[in-house]
Amino acid sequence: MHLVSVMQRGVWAVLLWPNLLTSSIPLDCREEQGGLSRCPSISQEKLLDRVIQHAELIYRVSEESCSLYEEMFIPLPLQMQRNQAGFSCITKTLPIPSSRNEIQQISDKWLLHSVLMLVQSWIEPLVYLQTSLDRYDAVPDMLLNKTKWVSEKLISLEQGVVVLIRKMLDEGTLTIDHSDQGLFQYDVQPEMLESVMRDYTILSCFKKDAHKMEAFLKLLKCRQTDKYNCS
Repeated sequence: MHLVSVMQRGVWAVLLWPNLLTSSIPLDCREEQGGLSRCPSISQEKLLDRVIQHAELIYRVSEESCSLYEEMFIPLPLQMQRNQAGFSCITKTLPIPSSRNEIQQISDKWLLHSVLMLVQSWIEPLVYLQTSLDRYDAVPDMLLNKTKWVSEKLISLEQGVVVLIRKMLDEGTLTIDHSDQGLFQYDVQPEMLESVMRDYTILSCFKKDAHKMEAFLKLLKCRQTDKYNCS
């Protein structure tokens, strides 16, 4: 599985990883009592920029994690098997716009709530993924560190989007009850091969949705600056 290539990339990743961690600006914006505030100390424009930066980093690291997982655990025949089997993503049932035409027509409000729905839907699955990867015999620390980092930053992104909704829309936020939605219910411990494919599906689907989050937020930013020329 191109072990030498994986090891070489792993060396570079170890060298670059601390820079990625330190380059991320915290999104936490809290009052002394611990509740989310309207962040009077930061402008709406700067807050949106920080949220976009977090989304970009999350997508980049999710892409790296998925590629590393493929090289370590998923030979090409299994990748093709997953595609042919039609594994569906857990967020497939959410009312998230998918076509370019739909995305262009939805309001800023629905763009933000779509991002929040995606973020909240993935918090629990990423916790499960971390637990599942811990059971592997030969999972590299780099993969564990990346998935853990993404899981933590996703919560930070959720906080930022919540504050952004309050600042931009002056309203409360949409929350998802995971138990009622039934988006993620993996109570039975699967066999190893099934577990590997399930974790691969989680990584692949999250990468796809992380790209959506980034794209939606960048479209929102464009609308704030050049409303009639955003695509």
